[in-house]
Amino acid sequence: MNYLAHLHLAPDNPATRVGNLLGDFLKPSRAGHLPLPLQQGMLLHRQIDSHTDSHPLVRQSKNRIAPIRRRYAGILVDIFYDHFLARHWTSFSSMPLADFTARSYAELQAHRQWLPPRLLEILPRMQAQDWLGSYAETEGIAAVLRGFSRHRIQRDNPVANGIDDLLQQYSSLEADFLAFYPQLQQAVAQRLSLAVQ
Repeated sequence: MNYLAHLHLAPDNPATRVGNLLGDFLKPSRAGHLPLPLQQGMLLHRQIDSHTDSHPLVRQSKNRIAPIRRRYAGILVDIFYDHFLARHWTSFSSMPLADFTARSYAELQAHRQWLPPRLLEILPRMQAQDWLGSYAETEGIAAVLRGFSRHRIQRDNPVANGIDDLLQQYSSLEADFLAFYPQLQQAVAQRLSLAVQ
């Protein structure tokens, strides 16, 4: 799962929601200084990723990625699934997507003192360009893939052209996501209910 899904799957607590996003930016070994709700969000992030990576529907989606990009299939599918979440947002949330993204940016700003340098660096662009809302359009996903290819992977890579996989396998990837995401929501709800017992 990528940024939008991690924010969406977190419990309705600003610090835990921010912590759930921090899992993409901070190693657990460097999180000991964080307040407990942020650490709990990071733990949930790891649990979500572990559940996602081992799920047969997600593996099926990864196999839909062209062989030239298969090495990066996990990254691509995470980003594609955020696209489908944004496209089908009203099926999964009663809060309008624009309201959710605005709240998410505000919560990140409110927790600036705890954000690692890389997230602090991209947060102004993320908010100004509404990265989370832009996931609803394939053009937004293409921009994410171009940025990821340039800034997150050191060597030459084919990730920027991953939009081809999304467009060529759109219906199949969408069906995988729509079957998978409710199962993930249920798994997260069960984990959270066990955590409060």
